[in-house]
Amino acid sequence: MSWRTGLGVVLLVAAIVSGWSAWHMRERSEPAADTGQRSDYVLRDFELVMLGKDGVESVRLRAPELQRSREDESLAIVQPLFLMPGEDGGWQLASDRGWVDAEGSVAKLDGNVKGDSAPGNPTPTTFRTDRLELLPDQHLARTDDRVTLTQPGIMQTGVGFQANLQTRQYQFLSQVKTRYEPSPRR
Repeated sequence: MSWRTGLGVVLLVAAIVSGWSAWHMRERSEPAADTGQRSDYVLRDFELVMLGKDGVESVRLRAPELQRSREDESLAIVQPLFLMPGEDGGWQLASDRGWVDAEGSVAKLDGNVKGDSAPGNPTPTTFRTDRLELLPDQHLARTDDRVTLTQPGIMQTGVGFQANLQTRQYQFLSQVKTRYEPSPRR
């Protein structure tokens, strides 16, 4: 066998292998297009101050991550901490996840929602629930879920809750139970 015949056999085998490879690659489907919602922007480790219509601070927001939706301009927030000003220092509201509409008029907190009166408040108050809707312009927090409210000497639970965070007025809507825990005498 001459060197030309050997070269021809090698080239023939290479052509068959490359043809088989091209045919095999042609049968693979193209990767699926990303249909997930994309963000306009992402903020990480930030603090955001929102002003009311009168120009006064209505809420301050701190979180490790925020994503703004391109479609509806809403905000998806990871572990938000909302600081609401009010009488006697205001409130701290935290949760696992948060969502704010495009106008900033409604915030929804979801997962392990914790509401705590600001440190130094003369009547320390906390409430716990799974979901909470926050209306910053009205200083209103509300939910249809079970809530536990704790103040010195008293613990209340109920289903459905509404609180004016500025005036500190609370209202349970149903299934209310109250337990008094007197403070020890000194």
